[in-house]
Amino acid sequence: MKIKSRVVDEQGFQRTVTRLAHEILERNKGIETIAIVGIRTRGEHLAKRLAQKVKDIEHKDVELGMLDITLYRDDLRMRLDNPELKGTDITFDVTGKNIILVDDVLYTARTIRAALDELIDMGRPASIQLAVLVDRGHRELPIKADFVGKNIPTSQGEEVRVLMKEVDGEDAVVIVDLSEPGVV
Repeated sequence: MKIKSRVVDEQGFQRTVTRLAHEILERNKGIETIAIVGIRTRGEHLAKRLAQKVKDIEHKDVELGMLDITLYRDDLRMRLDNPELKGTDITFDVTGKNIILVDDVLYTARTIRAALDELIDMGRPASIQLAVLVDRGHRELPIKADFVGKNIPTSQGEEVRVLMKEVDGEDAVVIVDLSEPGVV
């Protein structure tokens, strides 16, 4: 991967996660009514980190779940003949909860639409609030995040990649220029 620029380093990443946790708690007046749900894969890791930060602040566990939106994607037939399913893991009733839906990058909003569809199929949450590490613009659907770690305006020829220790061995946010030859 050829990195055009590194916009968030490891310390910035940690500060951003901490700030997001505080914003979520402030808006929801604590953890009594919330549950955090991450979208697999990087949203899952980000959700786990947010849940840990919330626990560090409130000294209580928050309900945590993971969504696999593969079968809810509107581009499933175009992209995958045999989709890899990692499974949804939500062991609590979403009905009446203020769900904090977590993903790494908000771009076209199609991933979020799929996640909303899946959550609504599970019950009737009191609300669904969206938390993302990065909002890069270029929406195709009218969806806006409630909590944003960093707004990074990009061109269509760029891609924002959130690198996480759990997957990539480091925490960072980078911009990759897709027009560069040899960029994967």
